[in-house]
Amino acid sequence: MTDHEPQPPSRPPTRRLEVTDVIVVQRAKMRTALTGAFVGNFMEWYDFGIYGYLAITMHHVFLSGFGDALGLTLALLGFAVSFLVRPLGGLILGPIGDRVGRQKVLYFTMAVMAAATAVIGMLPTSDQVEGWFGPGAGVWVIVPLYLLKMLQGFSTGGEFAGASTYVAEFSPDRSRGFWASMLNMGSYLGFAAGAAVVALTTIALGGEVMRDWGWRIPFLLALPLGAVAIWFRMRIPETPSFQAAVGTETAYTDPRDPRVRHGLGGIVRYYWKAVLIGIALVAAEGSAGYALTSYMPTYLENEIGVSNLDAAVATIPVLVVMSLCLPLIGRLSDRIGRKPVYVIAVVATLTLMVPAFAILQIGEEWAVFLALGLVAVPVAFYVAMTASALPALFPTPSRFGGMGLTYNVAASLFGGTTPLIANELVMRTGDNFMPAYYIMFFAAVAGVALFAMAETGKRPLLGSVPTVGSENEAQELVAAQDENPYIDTSTMPLPVLSGREAGAS
Repeated sequence: MTDHEPQPPSRPPTRRLEVTDVIVVQRAKMRTALTGAFVGNFMEWYDFGIYGYLAITMHHVFLSGFGDALGLTLALLGFAVSFLVRPLGGLILGPIGDRVGRQKVLYFTMAVMAAATAVIGMLPTSDQVEGWFGPGAGVWVIVPLYLLKMLQGFSTGGEFAGASTYVAEFSPDRSRGFWASMLNMGSYLGFAAGAAVVALTTIALGGEVMRDWGWRIPFLLALPLGAVAIWFRMRIPETPSFQAAVGTETAYTDPRDPRVRHGLGGIVRYYWKAVLIGIALVAAEGSAGYALTSYMPTYLENEIGVSNLDAAVATIPVLVVMSLCLPLIGRLSDRIGRKPVYVIAVVATLTLMVPAFAILQIGEEWAVFLALGLVAVPVAFYVAMTASALPALFPTPSRFGGMGLTYNVAASLFGGTTPLIANELVMRTGDNFMPAYYIMFFAAVAGVALFAMAETGKRPLLGSVPTVGSENEAQELVAAQDENPYIDTSTMPLPVLSGREAGAS
């Protein structure tokens, strides 16, 4: 038996596993699949990264008519509004991905994301609009800016949920933590690339030119980067787990059976526990992760007095080192399990966050590096797990929809709003440690959720047959299936035994 919740006894019996039932992932297809998912996530976080590091510039370019305090808040709201739309993208694109496949949706989300980012770089500034239509008209440029950020959020609602589902289903069961961790390695390297482009552009052009027109360059680079990502996405294969489950849903009638595909209503009704666990974990990850990436440039400039350029330069090596550590943490989870790694993340958050923000107050360059490194420790342990642990909470026929709902609700309410809420907490209380307390609160909630979470390491995804890396591994698994505690054929899309066959078995 597995650690998954017990299923109703009325489930029809299935035959034993045969070698031909086991999915063998060929290394060539694995590399193609991972590359397609990696470059897409890299591109997504590059887009969000450049806006985060240009938040102060966006304030002056688009929102100068609102004053300093309100203008900065509205600039950060532009980041948050894209996340508030993410659930809509997840709710619509997730179930579509469960019906038509993962690859088609991932191609669509990448194209929309790249186009929206590039168009932001073409928008007129508030000063240009006032030159065309008169004084006061410049404030209206916020409308197309927010609409484009919302379009980004809608596509992202399907992007990460689909990419994590895709990578999880393409990874062998024994090494899913390692392979899936590379997805978020692409995410944070993309964010570091965004920071690097902003820093290099600022160094090359200077602050005044950046505010004049240089800010457009990082956004317009989304066009060639997006073209490369779309080219890869067009060539990735569909996941073998999805293909194995296609057409089998009608063979099962019990709605509690993990082989039955559900829409959003069914996911909430039958997998509400998994949804709540996932929301708690993503809230902890998102509050810490977006504080490190999207909010830290604003915090360093406003509260510590570090320039936007210095903030970007300080963050880049921290993000690169953290990203390169993610596969190592993923490999660790394949050995000790997903839950112990999450426990490490929670404990690290509760113990390191206050010291990190205390060190930040020193304001020296070495202190900024050290503090960001401390914040990055729990973030690394959280994000290394996301693409392997969260998709495993949901069965294959409903996995994209479950991830689309869970990840995006949490990311929009507790992740993307972190820069806005943290900034407001500091402004209203005058306490520079409020972001640390905010992050620690969600870590405590995640710690409670872990008590209800089943361990999903080393075993097949719920509602799927086993996935291995070689024919020899498939033969060994089938031969030892009766002694394997991770194998439960009653949750797999295998042919149903007849009454005579069931009695004989």
